[in-house]
Amino acid sequence: MDWMFEDFKSDLDSLDPRVREKALEIAGQLVKEKNYMEKKAISEAIVKAEEWFYDLGG
Repeated sequence: MDWMFEDFKSDLDSLDPRVREKALEIAGQLVKEKNYMEKKAISEAIVKAEEWFYDLGG
């Protein structure tokens, strides 16, 4: 898990591993590229990662 999001481990643990990895990737991009705060980034990233997963047919 990305060290930046260690405080959100409980939010991420219940996710499918593929969704978790995608959420971390998205959250990292949001923090770096759009200056999101970590909590907002992880919340938005989880939603986007779940949408990504379901679009794949998961």
